[in-house]
Amino acid sequence: MVKILAITNQKGGVGKTTTSVNLAASLAATEKKVLLIDLDPQANATMGSGTNKLTVKQTVYQVLLGEISIESVRVKNLQAKYDLIPSNRELAGAEVEMVTLTKRETRLKTELSQIESEYHYIIIDCPPALNLLTLNGLCAAHAVMIPMQCEYYALEGLSDLVNTIKKVRAKFNPKLRIEGLLRTMFDPRNILAQQVSDQLQQHFGNKVYRTVIPRNVRLAEAPGFGIPVLYHDRQSKGAQAYLELAKEVLNV
Repeated sequence: MVKILAITNQKGGVGKTTTSVNLAASLAATEKKVLLIDLDPQANATMGSGTNKLTVKQTVYQVLLGEISIESVRVKNLQAKYDLIPSNRELAGAEVEMVTLTKRETRLKTELSQIESEYHYIIIDCPPALNLLTLNGLCAAHAVMIPMQCEYYALEGLSDLVNTIKKVRAKFNPKLRIEGLLRTMFDPRNILAQQVSDQLQQHFGNKVYRTVIPRNVRLAEAPGFGIPVLYHDRQSKGAQAYLELAKEVLNV
């Protein structure tokens, strides 16, 4: 049975897309069939998967507007062994165009029902905003992963996101749950980061993933080559951390 995981945080720069791309690659490396959906107009997950956002013709934008089927948009990442639903800047206008459409909150969910049985995992990279695109991701998902840096501003934003997830659960998707909080860009030498990490574990307990994603040069380099870090430097701390995260996700 497929598991659909939305990776979201309304705060930008927390490692959301890095997590989406590298978790997809790490799950695919365990022989699981994986689909990665780029719901962000910045299209960083598309570029990080080796697809050029400037030249791709068919994207999730046309799918959400009902112009083409989701099957026709899939791009196979032959190296990283997962499929991709790409994005580009056109997606920024989708919110305005979707306002007049029926069932605008669940259009992605409806489209995914056509192909979800082909996969073990579907990962949705949501934009850094609590908007209609993110709402589509949350309505389609079974669970939510929240990447966050260990800083105090992150804790403030977390309450807004949790409240949004509660509203989506009440109105659109009663099965939606928070699977876990992922500590990203973690520097163990930083006392503040350690303190915030301790607070997260005290408040959320087993909802905090055991795996911690470190600050890592190889993780930062990999998108420039259009590949997940697993295929840039498998022995790096970043690659090993995402392989460990994949094991946790598999065991949930």
